[in-house]
Order: sequence, then structure tokens, then C-alpha cells
Amino acid sequence: MFDNLAKISFSPAEKTGFITLGMASLLFFIYPSLAVIPLFLFLLLCFAAPFFPGFSFFLPIISRGPAGMESIALTFDDGPSPSSTPILLDLLDRHSLQATFFVVGEKAAKYPELITEILARGHTLGNHSWSHDYFLMLRRQNNLRKDIHKTQENLKELGIQPLVFRPPAGITSPRLGKVLTGEGLITVTYSCRALDRGNRNIRNLSGKILEHLQPGDIVMLHDLAPHQKKQLGYWQKELDHLFRTLTLDYNPVPLEQLIRQPVMRLIN
Repeated sequence: MFDNLAKISFSPAEKTGFITLGMASLLFFIYPSLAVIPLFLFLLLCFAAPFFPGFSFFLPIISRGPAGMESIALTFDDGPSPSSTPILLDLLDRHSLQATFFVVGEKAAKYPELITEILARGHTLGNHSWSHDYFLMLRRQNNLRKDIHKTQENLKELGIQPLVFRPPAGITSPRLGKVLTGEGLITVTYSCRALDRGNRNIRNLSGKILEHLQPGDIVMLHDLAPHQKKQLGYWQKELDHLFRTLTLDYNPVPLEQLIRQPVMRLIN
């Protein structure tokens, strides 16, 4: 029995919970009125943890490359879209860059030709949920499982099995780990973003990334056209400048090379 217990792997949340209960129990016998403090702090931590994309509290999260990694990786969320994906693919080709597209399932189902083109250009795909529901992590576990599974099944019909999942807005939950294990997925978020609000705010987009970029970062951008059509040309120029600078100074590599794990599998 003790050997089996030794093999059990507890998440940081579970370990913190055990410590919290121990502290609360000890305080209850010494200063009963203070026993509630560690419990309150633990609940506060549980509430805040899902909103930090790199915080492996409830489940393992990869948000950047391992220590000592000098390269960076490019990723794009929320596509595919006929108004943005072809532009991104051409720009990536121009700079000989490879990226990972975390696609929304219902969009992939609507634009399968874009999925085919992303693959044909040498890029990889990840699961980004079915409908990009911002409240997905608050849903029941069964609803969460159905959403992620539906996207997996749709992409399998297109010949791809994603091995990585990125939750909408990078928000996780205590329920997510078990669901992903069942689907053969791991969580990959990001460590550098422009806070562009889905390309609603693209002013100085390249500068915002380059200002904070560090070796080993996973960069997150959006596969969405700017909300104002008149900004489309500006958006392309910002990305062109960003990609040129990355190529010269940061040695971009495919995501699977950065994290040293495969991100998808082709199905015959």
C-alpha cells in the first residue's frame, strides 16, 4: 500500500492544500481565530491561479522553452480565417519561418482548405477549443471534455491529431488536467504576447513583442484580421518588421523543437 502511495503524483494545488490544512489545524489548537487565514489564502490562490498562463498549479503547463534555450517559437491563436491566415502564411514564407497555429474547431470545420494550406506550408496545429468560449473553464467537466474532444475529432477527419492544447485566453481550471490526459494532450500556453486584444489594438505590435522578448519565449499572436479594415496594411507591416527582427536576432524554431516534444501527429 505504501509503495502505491509513493507512486501517486500530486499537483502543486494538492500539495499546497495538504500544507494549508496542516497549518490551519495547528493554528486552530494554538490561536483558533487565526486558523481561517491559511484557508482563505489558499482559496484566493485557487481563484487567481487559472488566470496566469504560465502557472502550473492545477496541471503541468509549458509556457516557454527549457532553461538555457536560446531560441524562440511563434504561435498564432483563434484562426483559421480567410481574411488573415493567407496573409500570415505568405509573411512566414517570406521570412522562412515555421509556426504553430492553435485553431478553433468550428473555424477549422468551416475552412478546411485553410487547414490544408497551413500544413502544406510546413506549419503545425494545436487544439484551441471548439468555439473559443471564454467561460469554458467554468463549465462542467463533461462539457469541457465534449468541447475539446469535438475539436480533436474534427481535426482527425482532416488528417491531424494535435498533441497540444491552448485554452482560450490561457485560462485553465482544476478540471482541465484529467480531460487533457484522456485526449492525449498537454497544455502549452505562452510567455510573450502583445496584449493586442485579438488584434483590436495593433499599434506598435512589433515593438510590444520585442520589448519583452527573451530567449526561450513562446510568442503568442493572433490569426485574426484587425477589426478596422483600414489597419490591414499597418498590421502586415508590423508583422513583417517583427518577423525580420526575429530572424536576425532571436533564431526562431518550430514549437516542437523549442519545447522538445511533438505538437501534432499526421494520420494516414
